[in-house]
Amino acid sequence: MNHSDTAKVWRLQGKEVGVHLYLSGADGDLDALFGARVLGMPLSLSILPVTEWVDPTEMSHAAVAVIQVDADTPASIKRFERLVAAAGDMPIIAAAYEPPLALVRSLLRSGAHDVLPLPLSLDDLETSIAPLMAEIERKDVAAVARSSRLVSVIKARGGCGATAMLTQLACRFAHNEAAHGREACLIDLDVQFGDVAFQLGLKPKLSLADLIEAGARLDSELLRSVAVQHPSGLAVVAAPPQMLPLEAITSDQVLAVVERAQRDYGTVFVDLPANWTHWSLSLVARSDRVLLVTDLSIPGLYQARRQLDLLAEQELGAVPVEIVLNRMEKSLFKTVKTSDVETALGRDADYTLASDPQVIGPAIDRGVLIDEIKRKSVLARDLDTLEAGLVSKLGLER
Repeated sequence: MNHSDTAKVWRLQGKEVGVHLYLSGADGDLDALFGARVLGMPLSLSILPVTEWVDPTEMSHAAVAVIQVDADTPASIKRFERLVAAAGDMPIIAAAYEPPLALVRSLLRSGAHDVLPLPLSLDDLETSIAPLMAEIERKDVAAVARSSRLVSVIKARGGCGATAMLTQLACRFAHNEAAHGREACLIDLDVQFGDVAFQLGLKPKLSLADLIEAGARLDSELLRSVAVQHPSGLAVVAAPPQMLPLEAITSDQVLAVVERAQRDYGTVFVDLPANWTHWSLSLVARSDRVLLVTDLSIPGLYQARRQLDLLAEQELGAVPVEIVLNRMEKSLFKTVKTSDVETALGRDADYTLASDPQVIGPAIDRGVLIDEIKRKSVLARDLDTLEAGLVSKLGLER
């Protein structure tokens, strides 16, 4: 922002928009408005003449809009009435200097949610918006659900290679999404044994713990400062460097981080811990897809069956779960065959990933993608199949 800017219109905006102010000036209150939050929502400010038209498309990105009106300028009143009509069900608040009672009544009749005096007081703004919060939150949740996807990865048991599968899959997904102007994020929620960042050769300075500690200060800017960008385009939020008890974080804290990531990145992958918690069950319940990773062994299938039974017991049987058989070996002497999967799980596997330790092992050790170890491999082909199937199930256009 340049305070000496003398252009007719200048704008002060952030990435996150909650309450948007359209004022002709700040009258010395700019410092108070800049960076402020109202009931947890950030303020965004546009300074422009009271008669200049506001693009309804731009205005629609706000939860609430505050439009300045000048009692002595009929064109500004007409502008306000037209904007209220164009806004649909989005609340519009009028703001004016010493508005006469006749003007207040006229603005309320035209559809204004409220009329506030200028200079604008944050306390007055909070009082005006407070009755709208329940409806704003409902619309916000619905908007996130429409525009984002959540993919949770759960392990049948430790050591089945779920994290290695996820890191390679998420990077492929993010690379392909970038070609369509979309982003993806991977959050390592295994707060005790998570090593997503290590497996991708990343050295983050911040982690999930910093986002949780932020509390109400968590916003788009903080999230992107914590997330590390992988060359594939994948944004990675690393697990905390120190082990945390699973009960040290709450469902509200985890959901706040994940929902913020969904708003910013669209598709979010979460690597869940092997042990269940209230917050991991909450994430599974709201996931668009769940990948249950197991290997083709008696212990692996047994534990996978137990995972499916648990989800059913928690009334999560309707959650779309995809079974991924990892480390599949081609051998005539296997004691457990793919035909045994349906017997053990009551359903077939959705995807299989070839066992290729000569590719995945060096990739993990070096922190690179498997394509850098071997350009074409059976495992790469299987991952491409899984990625394409996931894209289709998520309803994304490629």
